[in-house]
Amino acid sequence: MAQALAPVTALLVSIALLIAGHGLQSTLLPLAGAQADFSDVAIGLVSSSYFFGLVIGCLGAPYVIMRAGHIRAFAALVSLMSAAAIVHPLLVDPVAWSLIRVISGFCLAGFYMIVESWLNEQASNENRGKIMSVYIVLLYAAMTVGQISITTMDIATFVPFAVASVAVSLAVIPVSLTTANQPAPITVVRLRPVKLYRNSPTALVAVLLIGVTQGGLWLMAPLYAIQIGLSNDNAAYFAAAIVAGGALAQWPIGRASDRVDRRLVLLFLAACAASVGLAFMMLTVEGAAMAFGLAFLVGVTTQPAYAIAASHAFDHADADDYVETSSGMNLAFGIGSSFGPLTASLLMENVGPWGLFLQVTVIQGALALYILSRVFQRAAVSEEEKTDFDYAASAQLGNVLSPEPLDVEDPYVIPPEEFPAYDQDTPLEDGAVVEEYWPTSETDEDDPSEPEPQPARS
Repeated sequence: MAQALAPVTALLVSIALLIAGHGLQSTLLPLAGAQADFSDVAIGLVSSSYFFGLVIGCLGAPYVIMRAGHIRAFAALVSLMSAAAIVHPLLVDPVAWSLIRVISGFCLAGFYMIVESWLNEQASNENRGKIMSVYIVLLYAAMTVGQISITTMDIATFVPFAVASVAVSLAVIPVSLTTANQPAPITVVRLRPVKLYRNSPTALVAVLLIGVTQGGLWLMAPLYAIQIGLSNDNAAYFAAAIVAGGALAQWPIGRASDRVDRRLVLLFLAACAASVGLAFMMLTVEGAAMAFGLAFLVGVTTQPAYAIAASHAFDHADADDYVETSSGMNLAFGIGSSFGPLTASLLMENVGPWGLFLQVTVIQGALALYILSRVFQRAAVSEEEKTDFDYAASAQLGNVLSPEPLDVEDPYVIPPEEFPAYDQDTPLEDGAVVEEYWPTSETDEDDPSEPEPQPARS
């Protein structure tokens, strides 16, 4: 393992620093917004703006990377994200914070693309699973550390914003000084949502609804905690308990889905999540211990669901479509997540703190009913057709993971040699564009209704 990780150590250090700063911001902003007398809806808008920026980044960041190269793009995006973090206390206004969070989301999407393509480049077929699994575990660990680090700071001061900015800024150093080879240009694929839906309706609908649930939980949980009387410190622990529960449950639940119909596992998780949400609504949550226990349970029942849905999509996808499927699932999750905090905040403002878990109960209950209907409409995938659960490829924390090495023969993947004038040390000249790459009509014979080619999307 040490030998496999040696070439990517600098990259992993950068990842840990940046995600720790990001985790600190994610918990800090709802608490700081409440202290600044933002309304629940304003806090929800700020939180949703981050996911909106993430979606924009999934579509636009590849062109930044193709123009400047990995290291230059990495430095630019991380520096911009650091600047955005420290501007929050200077412009204490919901609209300003929303715009700043759009920028942060865009930068983080580009960051994920760069580091994941770099990790895939450094990995071999023999150690790719180990490296990417370490990467995902590191993401969860750094996020949790960032969340609970707020307990050592006073959120009424400039300090936590400065610490978040410093952590993000330091992430540039290891990558800037690395001697490891840079990866080839990132993969650009066509996204065809209609095809994704036809391939696996359950997977696409599930990730959209899971995104609504998880987006609301991740970013509105601290606000819920302080509204039920917990301290700011305990609010951070409450949010971290949700992430920790999901991180610990990912692997065993994922492996269990290899043995049975994954839709049944999704159905079970959705029903349990709705039940835990109902418990939050029906019980009087008294004391930190009870709140942490329920938060851990809601993490266990909601956080692994994306991985199961993504794995189910891979079960129905051809090997040549893995990259497109992975990108499509992540984009659908981001779209759902962008609605989660805003709708949760509307409920919390109108019915009280438990509105957050009213959303969990309703969304997860609807998901359970939908999956149940699909179970009776389509037969389960056979054991022979199933892909093994891949913790790295099916995690929702990244953006461009693929379960197999990229196949440049795939007509929907732009191979590196198709990018004219691309060089890591010589960016494209001003005004230069990357040629569009489209398959010939022969590759689309199975879909005569294919629309006229539009500009390539990432």
